[in-house]
Amino acid sequence: MSNISRRDFMKTVGLMAAGSLLSNFTDFSRAMAQAPVIGSRDETGNHGTGSRAKVYFTRHIDAVHLMRLYERINEGIYGKVAIKLHTGEAHGPNILPRDMVKAFQSNIPNSVIVETNTMYVGDRDTTEKHRKTIEVNGWTFCPVDIMDEDGAVMLPARNALHLPEVSMGSHILNYDSMVVLTHFKGHARGGFGGSLKNIAIGCADGKIGKRMVHGFHKSTSPGVDDWEGSMANGALFMENMADSGKAICDFFGKRIVFINVLRRMSVDCDCAGISAAEPVIPDLGILASTDILAVDQASCDMVYARPEKEKHDLVERIESRDGLAQLAAMRKLKMGNDKYELISID
Repeated sequence: MSNISRRDFMKTVGLMAAGSLLSNFTDFSRAMAQAPVIGSRDETGNHGTGSRAKVYFTRHIDAVHLMRLYERINEGIYGKVAIKLHTGEAHGPNILPRDMVKAFQSNIPNSVIVETNTMYVGDRDTTEKHRKTIEVNGWTFCPVDIMDEDGAVMLPARNALHLPEVSMGSHILNYDSMVVLTHFKGHARGGFGGSLKNIAIGCADGKIGKRMVHGFHKSTSPGVDDWEGSMANGALFMENMADSGKAICDFFGKRIVFINVLRRMSVDCDCAGISAAEPVIPDLGILASTDILAVDQASCDMVYARPEKEKHDLVERIESRDGLAQLAAMRKLKMGNDKYELISID
């Protein structure tokens, strides 16, 4: 199927009201034990037994090494390219360096940064406020497409665990490929925010899709009490995220790649803005892969491999939210391989 026919098909079957799905969530038990498979070692030249995904790694966090990693995974990237980036709340201290992202984006032809509006009330819940925040944070060197500015589209997730389709910003249909450029860090509900979180919540539209993923059924904007009492928690939330991420991966097929930047890893997401906790764990580097599960697994493994005094806060955040269930959910959905070969480019 050509790209044009794929888009026409999605526009024909996908543009619809999504409210009927918001009442179909069910609870389930915890999905996995709270210990990841530790595999953060350089295995260059040692393929081991069985299939392994390739995860490329550098300890240098700069534009030159970011491009070197990208060049190893970008074979399927062509046409109009969406760079999915968390642009952050106003003045956030931990967002990715603008100069690094600017240099990276300038080397990817026909690319723009893409985002969606937030479900919660803040600096980015409307397109007007979001654009002002984007300017405040310095994302002015290229177009930033707020993908749900003109509404939403339903994308299917094959063999979904809970959400057979998820509402996404409608502009996603305009792109041939996606580069998922993620600031890996903690997250208030997910435990950690890696490539899965970046697309699962970051591509879902603010009015419907994010409510689906969070299991939030009220018509009002979420208040303080709603985050604990009226939304999906723990492994259910992780499985909802995996369904949403699967919809994005199914849509792009082999035309999506994943880069995690392990820098200024606060226990809080960039959604927290200036209130984010100061990171304790040191910067570790950049990981890149065509495999979403492998890159998030390797990122977690690198965190868990650090000394206790460095990793304690971030690991506590991950485990207190059942965050590793993200990895289990992606395995259930066959989204990738948690066995990987870590290939250093340094």
